[in-house]
Amino acid sequence: MFQKDIFKIDEWKIIQNKFSKEDMRFCESITSLGNGYMGLRGNFEESYSDDFHKGTYIAGVWYPDKTKVGWWKNGYPEYFGKVINATDFIGIKVFINDKQLDLAKANIKDFHKELDMKNGVLKRSFILIDDNKETKIEVIRFLSIDIKEICAIRYNVKPLNHSCKIKFIPYLDGNISNEDSNYEEKFWLETDKKISDEYGYLTMKTIKNPFSIEQFSVCTSMKTKLNKEFDINTNECKSYVEQNIILEANEGEEIYLDKIISVTTSRDYSENELLDKSLDILNTAFDLGFDLLKQKHEELWNKRWELADVEIKGSIEAQQGIRFNIFHLFSTYYGEDKRLNIGPKGFTGEKYGGATYWDTEAYAIPMYLSIADSNISKNLLLYRYNQLDNAFVNAKKQGLEGALYPMVTFTGIECHNEWEITFEEIHRNGAMAHAIYNYVNYTGDKEYLKEFGIDVLISLSRFWASRVHYNSRKNQYMIHGVTGPNEYENNINNNWYTNKIATWTLKYTLEVIDYLKKENLSDKIDKLNIKDNELDKFKDIIDNMYYPYDKELDVFVQHDTFLDKELIKVKDLDPKHLPLNQKWSWDKILRSCFIKQADVLQGFYFFNEEFSYEQKKKNFEFYEPMTVHESSLSPCVHSILAAELKMEEKALEMYHRTARLDLDNYNNDTEDGLHITSMTGSWLAIVHGFAGMRTYNEELKFAPFMPNEWDSYSFKINYRNRLLKISIDKENILIKLEKGEKLKLKIYDESFELDNEIKTKLQ
Repeated sequence: MFQKDIFKIDEWKIIQNKFSKEDMRFCESITSLGNGYMGLRGNFEESYSDDFHKGTYIAGVWYPDKTKVGWWKNGYPEYFGKVINATDFIGIKVFINDKQLDLAKANIKDFHKELDMKNGVLKRSFILIDDNKETKIEVIRFLSIDIKEICAIRYNVKPLNHSCKIKFIPYLDGNISNEDSNYEEKFWLETDKKISDEYGYLTMKTIKNPFSIEQFSVCTSMKTKLNKEFDINTNECKSYVEQNIILEANEGEEIYLDKIISVTTSRDYSENELLDKSLDILNTAFDLGFDLLKQKHEELWNKRWELADVEIKGSIEAQQGIRFNIFHLFSTYYGEDKRLNIGPKGFTGEKYGGATYWDTEAYAIPMYLSIADSNISKNLLLYRYNQLDNAFVNAKKQGLEGALYPMVTFTGIECHNEWEITFEEIHRNGAMAHAIYNYVNYTGDKEYLKEFGIDVLISLSRFWASRVHYNSRKNQYMIHGVTGPNEYENNINNNWYTNKIATWTLKYTLEVIDYLKKENLSDKIDKLNIKDNELDKFKDIIDNMYYPYDKELDVFVQHDTFLDKELIKVKDLDPKHLPLNQKWSWDKILRSCFIKQADVLQGFYFFNEEFSYEQKKKNFEFYEPMTVHESSLSPCVHSILAAELKMEEKALEMYHRTARLDLDNYNNDTEDGLHITSMTGSWLAIVHGFAGMRTYNEELKFAPFMPNEWDSYSFKINYRNRLLKISIDKENILIKLEKGEKLKLKIYDESFELDNEIKTKLQ
C-alpha cells in the first residue's frame, strides 16, 4: 500500500501537512532523527493517548535476551541480541488553562511536520482550537552532530486570540519497554536520580543477564530555559523525574521553553564518572544556548552534504528519495566510533534486534568508500577483524574449522534465533572477504592486507574448506544444507551463489598470500600457520567446485532442485497475494519459485567482470520476472544490472523502488522502522548503475547512461585521495578533478588522463 499522499514531494524536506492517526507509526519512522550516537523515532514531545511506537535508542547499548525454543539444537545461539528502548528524554507535557494537550483528542488545524534533511532538524507546528480560543504551537528538535551527547528542543506556545495559563512539564522517563519484549518485560533498573529547579537527571542500568555480558548504565540529564518569569516545582517517582513550570501568557505573546538533554553511557565513561560527565556536557551545551547549538549542528550537516549530495534534475521524486536515504544513513553511522556498525533499522525501530548484518559489507561499504573518508570504511572492516575470535567460536559450535561470521551480532557471537538463518545462511562469510577486496581495490591500501586482512581471509577460507564436501561419484565439491540470499528457500543444496562466493574467497586468499610472499612477509604466513598442503586443498576446491547450470536454458541454476518447481512469473500472480510474506504461509512460500531478492544475480553484481553481456542478460531475464523484491536489498542490485543491460524502464523502476522504499511504503512495513542498510541501494543504483562506475584491478571506469525522464544527474566521489565530480546530462559526461593528483581512468573503455576535467559525449 503506497502512501505517497501523506508527504509532499520536496527536494530537501519531508513535509507532512495532514495529521493522520491511522498513519502515526509510519510517519514516526519517516521522521526519525539520529546522530550516530543515539536516535529516536518521530514521536511527539507532548502526550499522545492513541497508538504509537515510542522509541529512543543508544548506539551500542543492547541486551542478550535468552533464546527459548521447544527443541534445542546443538550450536543454537544462547541468546537473541536486541537493541533496547531507552529513557524517554524528549517528553514535555503541556497544559493550556489546565487542559492537557493530547493530539489524539485535540481539535487542531494547519498541522505541519517537516524533516529538514539538509540541516538535520525536525520541525512541527499546528494551531490548537478550544472553545474558539486558538493557540499556535511550534516545536524544533535536533540531535547534535557537534556534541554527540546532546539533544535540543525548543517548544513555542503562542496564544493567538486569548490570554492563558501555560504549564510545561519537561520530564525524563525510564519506565520504558520494548515492543518485542516478552510479557512487557523491562530491561532497565533505576540506580540514581535527582530533580531540582535548575536541572534533573536519571541514571538507569540494564538488568543482569545470565551470560555475564556487560551491563550498560545510561545517565540522562536535562536543563530548561524560558523567555519569561515562571513558577516551578518538581516531582519524582520510580524511574521518573519532572519539573512543573507555570506561567501566564498574554494574547499574541510567544512563550518558548528550551529543553537541553545530555546522554552519557558506560560505554564511554566509568560508572563513577558517568553523572559528572553528563552534567559537564549538559552545562557546556546549555551555556552555548539553543541557537548556537543549532547553528554548529547545521554547519556540520552542510559540510557532509558538500561531499555526499547526489543532484538529480528532472525528477523531484527521485531527488527526494536519494537525499532521504543518505540523510538517514549518515544519521545512523558516520564512522566516528569503530566499535559500532550499521544496524538494519538504525535508530528507527526494534525489528531485527537492531544488530549488525552482512548488509554492511555487501551494500554499505561500497557507498561509504566513495562519499566519506576512507577511514570510515576501514573502521567497518576493523569491526569484523576485532570480532574474529568470536567468529572462531561460531564455527566451532557448528563443528567446523576457521571463522564463521554471524548473521546477526553485537559482539561477533551469533545471536539470531532462526535456525535456517543461523545455521544455513553462510554466504555472509563471503561478503566479509569481498568487503576486504573492495576496500583494498578502491583505496589501494594494501597495508591493510598485511596487518589485518590476511588474518580474516585465511580464517574464512579455512571455514569454507571444512564446510564443503567431496562427492566421489561426480568428482566435485559441493555445499549442502544452505540458505542463499533468497531467504524464501531453506535447507537447499548447492546454492549457486554460495558455491561461487566460497571459491572466490579461496581464490582471493591465495592471491593475497602470493602478494605477501612477494613482499617478503613469510613471517606473517608462518605466524598464521599457513601450510602448502592447505593451499593445495584450496586450489583443488577452486578447480573442482560444482555449479548448477542448465544447458537448455543457458542459465546458472539457483540450486539443485530449483527447476523442479512450478515456474511462474510475478506478473501472472494475482496482486491480492502480495506481499507474499504477509499473505502466504511460510510453507507455501518455500515451495514456490518466487525469489525474495537477488541470488544468482547477486553473484553477477559482485563478480561483474567475470561474466559476458549475454550471460548477464539471459540470467537477468530468467530470474527477475520471478522476483517479488520483498527484501529491501533486492531492487538496487536489479537496478544496477538493468542499467548495465540498457533496460531503462526496469532500471528506473527498481531505482524508484529502492530510493522510495520507505517513503512510499512499498512493502507495507515502514511502520516498524526504516530499512537503513538498504538505503545505500539508491546511491549504488545511480553510481554503479546509471553512471556505470566500476573499480576492477584497481582501475576506475565509467559507462553512463541517462534515464529519459531525468535531465541530468551529478555526484562526487572520493577515490584514492582525490575528489572527483561527475556530471551527466542528455548529451555530455563531465568529470572534474576538484582535489588531488591527476588520474588515469576509462569512459566506455576509452582511456583518459584526468588532470583538470574531461568532457566527452554520452553514448
